Amino acid sequence: MTVSALTRPGERDRLIVKLSEVDWLFVLVLSLIAGAGALMLFSIAGSSWDPWAAKHVTRFTLCVVMMIGLAMIDIRVWFAIAYPVYIVGLLLLVAVELVGDTRLGAQRWLSIGSFSFQPSEIMKLGIVLALARYYHGTSAQRARLSWWLLVPAGMIALPVLLVAHQPDLGTAMLILMTGAAIVVLAGLSWKIIAAGIATFLAVVPPFVMFVMHDYQRQRVLTFLDPESDPSGSGYHILQSMIALGSGGPLGKGYGLGSQSQLNFLPEKQTDFIFATLAEEFGFVGCVSVLILYAAAIFMALRTAYVSHSHFARLAAAGTTATFTLYILINGAMVMGLAPVVGVPMPMLSYGGTVMLTVMIGFGLVQSARVHRYAEVTKGSGIL
Repeated sequence: MTVSALTRPGERDRLIVKLSEVDWLFVLVLSLIAGAGALMLFSIAGSSWDPWAAKHVTRFTLCVVMMIGLAMIDIRVWFAIAYPVYIVGLLLLVAVELVGDTRLGAQRWLSIGSFSFQPSEIMKLGIVLALARYYHGTSAQRARLSWWLLVPAGMIALPVLLVAHQPDLGTAMLILMTGAAIVVLAGLSWKIIAAGIATFLAVVPPFVMFVMHDYQRQRVLTFLDPESDPSGSGYHILQSMIALGSGGPLGKGYGLGSQSQLNFLPEKQTDFIFATLAEEFGFVGCVSVLILYAAAIFMALRTAYVSHSHFARLAAAGTTATFTLYILINGAMVMGLAPVVGVPMPMLSYGGTVMLTVMIGFGLVQSARVHRYAEVTKGSGIL
């Protein structure tokens, strides 16, 4: 493309119009959540930007720029790449089984030279795109109740089984519940939903006893009775609950949390950063951050509601479901209401992989908003 084409007034005008359609209030809310994360990371590092806070701010800044760039991509492009992204993610998960790197007893990574990544993160987006595209071309009757439901069930089951085998139970749960949320939103019959819940409850006990790895089973048993091993497997949950309770209504004060500052709280910068927040800012601080999360979820769902195409609605809603599940699972885990499964609090916790995944998803949500009037037919696609 020539310089003249890049500076053509029509091109600039279209770009300006697209940028004006981005939900900048949504960007502000995400920035406030990430800013709260940076404050907590600064605090628990002993009032230092290193080793976490500075990187957290830098990553978020780059991710916001990337999100806005992805928002400029026509929703029909997302539609065109939906199945390819899913297939590539599935092939990479198979590659993990064959040649993946093993770390801390789990085979979850692929390495290319000095670069390594977890293909399961790609599948979090791939399952949303693929199911949204599938249901875009499916009749309401088939989506409600028919043998065609075996197709999305298989699409969900394949990556879930591969990720669970790595083993990565937390990510497998996220993919499963995100997929289930999209299937329900697409119009699944309540009879099937009720039967699915009953089946799930029936298979959980034998799954825990005979399928889970020993350390995963121990996590479940520890969740049920953390005080049975307070200095071992129950240590994480008990220290988290102590931090939550000791904060009281207003907290101990910024930088004054004993559990985090004295390193009693494990993984204080990632999985248990919400407990750190509770200790230093109390109930009021936790509710304030949860209100920001609720606002982000509401605005993302509003985007799904106003989108004209079924694909954009389901893609935006599915992405929002993933984000919501991150919050619910981490919150329940920190409060001792769910087993510890290694799911961080998005935007608040330290870590580039989850932030990148979430912000790519929000790039899709903003693309659905910017191109909400675009008509996406079954055979649509720019690629």
